Amino acid sequence: MTEIERMKNELEPLRQELIAHELYKNVDSIKNIKVFMKMHVFAVWDFMSLLKSLQNELTNTRVPWTPKGNRLSRRLINEIVLCEESDFNEDNITMSHFEMYLDAMKQIDADVSEMTSFIEKLDDNLAYDKALAFTNVDAEITKFIDFTFDIVNSKKAYLIASVFTFGRENLIPDMFVEIVRKFNKQPNANLSKLVYYLDRHIEVDGEEHGPMALNMISELCGNDENKWSEAREVCKEALTRRIKLWDSINKAIIENN
Repeated sequence: MTEIERMKNELEPLRQELIAHELYKNVDSIKNIKVFMKMHVFAVWDFMSLLKSLQNELTNTRVPWTPKGNRLSRRLINEIVLCEESDFNEDNITMSHFEMYLDAMKQIDADVSEMTSFIEKLDDNLAYDKALAFTNVDAEITKFIDFTFDIVNSKKAYLIASVFTFGRENLIPDMFVEIVRKFNKQPNANLSKLVYYLDRHIEVDGEEHGPMALNMISELCGNDENKWSEAREVCKEALTRRIKLWDSINKAIIENN
């Protein structure tokens, strides 16, 4: 059994818990979708920060430039960043997946005020935690983001890549497929941008980015058992944090009804 296979096996119970989460059956109306998106958008932003931190660790983003890091990992992360940060939306307009998500929120009149304010504070060079303090986000959203930045601040590329892969990229196709199926049952709903966003994630994460990210972890951890062990533990925590976030969003939806 390879180390990647071992990691997959150890994470499978948590992954299955996410796939079978009660949240999916409750995201069944426009009203509930709005609640979901208002909270979930912070995880979409958080993912982009995780992605860019990985690019910073694996490539040289400074001037003057010099070669840095593993050649394969450089290639893989730059390909993923290109798509995530500069993809094409349904109208063939270049934008990040985060911006696509915001557009989808606006299309159904979901509340974007907290995220917009948060981004403005970041643009004013406020630290993420200080900017977050100006919002009224749920405590689990803050904990979710704090965990991500703990990993980012470790500066350990193999940990960042592992959380990126098993806590996000490798998981997204499964959990988003279930949501897309429900959305597709609402033909009269104004969800075209959200459905495109989800379909696009299923396409690139399941067919392209997931396999790339697995190769990246294998190269970064190599034959170092300590790295593999540490990576497994942080991935378990990442999935646990996602479950708690899903619990919180599900609770908000139930209370909203």
